[in-house]
Amino acid sequence: MDSSSLHGLLDEYTELEKQLADPAVHADQSRARKLGRRYAELSPIVKVINELDQARDDLGTARELADEDAAFAAEAEEIAERIPQLESRLTELLLPRDPYDGSDVLMEIKSGEGGEESALFAGDLLRMYLRYAERHGWKAEVLDAVHSDLGGYKDVTVAVKSKGTATSPADGVWARLKFEGGVHRVQRVPATESQGRIHTSAAGVLIYPEPEEVEVEIDPNDLRIDVFRSSGPGGQSVNTTDSAVRVTHLPTGIVVSCQNEKSQIQNRARAIQVLQARLQALAEEEAAAKAADARKSQVRTVDRSERVRTYNFPENRISDHRVNYKAYNLDQVLDGDLDAVLDALATADREERLASAGQ
Repeated sequence: MDSSSLHGLLDEYTELEKQLADPAVHADQSRARKLGRRYAELSPIVKVINELDQARDDLGTARELADEDAAFAAEAEEIAERIPQLESRLTELLLPRDPYDGSDVLMEIKSGEGGEESALFAGDLLRMYLRYAERHGWKAEVLDAVHSDLGGYKDVTVAVKSKGTATSPADGVWARLKFEGGVHRVQRVPATESQGRIHTSAAGVLIYPEPEEVEVEIDPNDLRIDVFRSSGPGGQSVNTTDSAVRVTHLPTGIVVSCQNEKSQIQNRARAIQVLQARLQALAEEEAAAKAADARKSQVRTVDRSERVRTYNFPENRISDHRVNYKAYNLDQVLDGDLDAVLDALATADREERLASAGQ
């Protein structure tokens, strides 16, 4: 990026500071959030630009004084070594970012091949993500769940929110969890296995950024809304009123259920919000397919041969096949210690973007 563009970013940053200091701006929470998000995105860039400008000025001064004092020659050498590091950091920060990095997410976990064992594994994945959210101070809420007979999940939908703890888009929930979409394969002796044989089964994870505003318009005439009684494990009714809501989007056939809120109105509003996120993700996937963006395509069939990650219980091993990551701390990972594997995925993505920018 040339110097005029960098100064344009500095001017934008200064203007954002002025706007965010204006109490009137905060009367419109949606606008304030957008400005705050952009400010947080620009803050690390501006910091490095200022450090780089200062380092270049200091280098010039140190070189001028080097003839008079040898200490300045050594200082000039140190500054000269630091400047390329700052330039590299700035290049990385200026790479095109995923616009949803600061977003909260909606996650679906679906059982697949393996019957009850797959449903039990889906429950393990749910606990893993809930524990990870807890470790990061995020709020995780189960919106809807279809339980299996042995206590697992045939299908479960979770909303994960940062609760405003993210200091920059890179710290957002989507930025950390966006690579989780795909088929997760498990190798272990199932609870249903009487002879101790290791089985392989799979569960699918689909993840979408949760829109803060309605980005997809939904025609009410395209919806069929059914109400029913909330149910718990094994289909047992836990509510004496028809408060649970099932929303069917007729043009796409997408069905969303929500039963965890206290009233039918709340369940309906939440279900429509989930539907908006799914339709947004569908629209993005269609655009991504045209651009041949493989990363945005997520699991459609939970086939264990299409796995992105394997959880091997006998060896206590976790393997992510996209980045050749392997570690022998599966027990810790399932307890929410996911950062190492997520860091490996984020690093691979960053290196790929840097390579593309250099072409």
